[in-house]
This record gives sequence, structure tokens and C-alpha cells, in this order.
Amino acid sequence: MTQRVASHDWRMHHSHSGLSEALGATEGVLTSATALCFMSEDQLRWKISSGRWQKPVRGVIVAQSGPLTANQMLHVTLLAAGPRAALAGLTAARLDGLTGFDDKGKVDDRPIYLLAPHGYRRRTAPLGLTVITHYSKRLGDEDVHPAKQPRRTRIARSIVDAASWMATDRGAMAVLAASVQQRLVRVADVRQAAEHMVRFHRRKLILETLGDIAGGAQALSELDFTRSVVRAFHLPEPTSQSARRDARGRRRWTDVSWDDYKLAVEIDGAQHTEDPLQRWDDMERDIDLGADGYRTLRFPAWLVRQNPQSVARTIGQALHQAGYRG
Repeated sequence: MTQRVASHDWRMHHSHSGLSEALGATEGVLTSATALCFMSEDQLRWKISSGRWQKPVRGVIVAQSGPLTANQMLHVTLLAAGPRAALAGLTAARLDGLTGFDDKGKVDDRPIYLLAPHGYRRRTAPLGLTVITHYSKRLGDEDVHPAKQPRRTRIARSIVDAASWMATDRGAMAVLAASVQQRLVRVADVRQAAEHMVRFHRRKLILETLGDIAGGAQALSELDFTRSVVRAFHLPEPTSQSARRDARGRRRWTDVSWDDYKLAVEIDGAQHTEDPLQRWDDMERDIDLGADGYRTLRFPAWLVRQNPQSVARTIGQALHQAGYRG
């Protein structure tokens, strides 16, 4: 009798231990099937009917009674979608540190981007959440991070998908530029992920933009310049983000330059006009370039976007004055 009681207590202990471990791994969110590995149907039914636990969507339970956190909502969405689904695009990239895309908006208002294998049956999204599910014929183990929770695609794949799913080409370029500027991923890794995917929206633009970033154009304004000014109006290819030493030996970077013609171009964001210290730094840079025989042209980023023809015409005239005959 004592032995049977001890055996029962051992099983109960390990059952509770296993349940605690399972709940801890996914912040208290489990499928009903997983919960039933540790308790009977009557016990689970009582947990939910008593209000101790909740069932936000069919087949998924949350082991608490209060409001869900943002991460718990992601876990619920994933489990509702199916075992091979993964958070993807901007949703996955934000979890890995990407900032600057709807960060000021309420977390609850953001759509949740999911990637599921091609052929997966569409499932109802959890109540109150906007879930955008994309389907892929290529979603293997190499595309999903093996350890991170909630389950999500690796950062390189996340960035490619986010760029592909953005509403505009410029938004796609912004995602690619930001991911590299924020040191979340290397250009080579994003390119490899893109090349493996073969067919996806904006493939040509994404690969071209990655090439421009690898060549030094990292800011969105510089990518706009390369695409809408240099290539659209057939100007000679410049050097982007070239480094040089100024008169004091400081390392300086030039946005764009045509060194054979001693012409430099700087693309200025709002901070260049609003920050007096930035303005003085710009003047010092221009004076130093002038001492080396360079002519510097400055354009506000908004002009590059809104009137690239005017920018191209001014640069073309300066190049011809410096001897360019193209």
C-alpha cells in the first residue's frame, strides 16, 4: 500500500513538473492536446469553466485568467495556425530587434505576419487580432530558428519576406537598409536567403538594393538617389560612402562621389537643417573637400524623392563642367 502511494505521488510530481516546464516554454500558452498530456479532460474542462484558465481560440488554452501579453498573443496565433507555421516578416524581425516600422503604434493594432507551408488549410485567427498569413513552398528547418521562442523565421529570411510584403518599393528598400544599418544581419546573409527563395515579389528590386547596400549606400535616401537619379537618368555610377582623411586626420565619409571629376554629392535629411552642430559639421566637410579640389552639391532628401529629374540635371551639368562627355 505504501509503495502504491509513493508511486502515485511520483507520477503526480512528474506530471506537475512536466506541465510547469511546458507552460514556461511558451509563456503559459499550450494546445489543448498538450495540456491533456498532463491532466484529464475533466480537469482541463474545470480549469476553463472556473475561469482559472481561458480558451482564446479553438484548440488553444492559456493558463491564466487575466489579459494576454503581446508575446502570449503571438504564441496563441502560432498554435492556432498549426505546428509548422512560423512568425515571419516584420513580426519576426521586430522580435529580433528591428526598429523604425510602426514602433509608435499600439502593439495590439499591428498585424501579425505568419508564414505557413504551401497547402496548409486556412484557419480562423484569434478573436480581435489581425493575422496576415502567407504560404510558401519553401519553408524548411533552415528557414526557422531552431531555438528562439515564439517560433519564427531566421532574421535573414524575415527581412526578405518583410521587404517583399511591404506596400511600396520604397518601403521594401527601407526595410533592407534599416536591417543592415541596425547591425541585425549581414548583406551576404540576406542575399543568400533571397537567392534560395527563387520566386517572390520584388525579387529583382531586392537583389539590386542589396547590391547597392553592399557597395556602400546604406541610408534610404542614398538608395533613392542611386535608383531614381543615377540609374533613371543614365548618370555614370558613383562611389557610395567613400572614406577619406580630412586636414585633421579624421576619417570622413562622403555620401556619393565621382572622384575622376572631383564632384561630391551629399543627401541631407531633416537633421542637417534642424541641428546647428550638424550644419557646422557639414560646412567643415565641404570646406575640407573644397581644399582638395572637390565641388560639393547638397540636396535635401525630399527633393531626391519628389523631383529626381531636377537633381539629375544639376549633377549632369556639374559633371560636364568637370570634363565628363558621356
